[in-house]
Amino acid sequence: MTYKFNHVHLKATDPEKSANWYVTAFNFEILSSTVRQSGSRFVRCRTSDGIIVNISGAGIDEQMGDGSASVHWGLEHFGIEVDDIDTQIKRLEDLGAKLLEGPNDSPTGLRIAFIQGPDDVRIELMQLHKRES
Repeated sequence: MTYKFNHVHLKATDPEKSANWYVTAFNFEILSSTVRQSGSRFVRCRTSDGIIVNISGAGIDEQMGDGSASVHWGLEHFGIEVDDIDTQIKRLEDLGAKLLEGPNDSPTGLRIAFIQGPDDVRIELMQLHKRES
């Protein structure tokens, strides 16, 4: 049997607001926005490289726990490659993100940082090679 990665699903207090943040922050494309039978807003997005990210609110009978941008068990974060991590951190902070860690440099030239996005989502920023000054 073969398997193919299909999507990531984020829960948000305001799915449209969160989706629009990802559009501005990472060039996501909103494919659709509907209200499901459960009563929740459901926004289907796509990254510029084709990954589907669904963002929905709580359904009528769903009780949501708190989000956590800290290190934790389960799905802990997702990673985004960027060309210039310092510039992107500043830009994302201007959009309301909070820098949680880094940027940290590795001997291989990889630079990483973690930010807190909407709804306490932990996002790793990855610059694969150091920029030459």
